[in-house]
Amino acid sequence: MGPSEESELRQRLEALREEHRDLDEAVARLAEDPAMNRLQLTRLKKRKLQLKDAIAHIESRLIPDLNA
Repeated sequence: MGPSEESELRQRLEALREEHRDLDEAVARLAEDPAMNRLQLTRLKKRKLQLKDAIAHIESRLIPDLNA
């Protein structure tokens, strides 16, 4: 992996983390609302899980290969 690819991955990782934090706050606000839309809440939670998986994937790519 070259320096430019690593830089791009780190930028993407930060963007995903920020989106995940924003969704976390949105889910918390929706969960407090007694008139919440369960479908919307479910979709937000699903998106959070997708982001978590994407974050984990990028983090694993950034970890140097110990066998190299």
